[in-house]
Amino acid sequence: MVDTYGVPTYLEANPALISIVTFPWLFGMMFGDMGHGSVLLAFALVLVFGNNRLKDTILGSILPLRYLFMFLGICATYCGFIYNEFFAMQTNIFASCYE
Repeated sequence: MVDTYGVPTYLEANPALISIVTFPWLFGMMFGDMGHGSVLLAFALVLVFGNNRLKDTILGSILPLRYLFMFLGICATYCGFIYNEFFAMQTNIFASCYE
């Protein structure tokens, strides 16, 4: 992802580590939906807890990404809770003070 614009040379900062660490949080801020995030989280939990049974199936190719999917689902669900959205419908969990 970072090497697209050129490989950093000597004494230049490589932003790959920062990009990798902050990607799930930025994905959650962009996606930001409790419903979709919880579906992604549920799919990831199926991959995490059923990895021994899923090794020989078609889902075996995405098993190395199961923890990334889980963290993406957690971040998207949390940001959706903050944004008050559930499947793109506005919820009223936090009352507005601008009435």
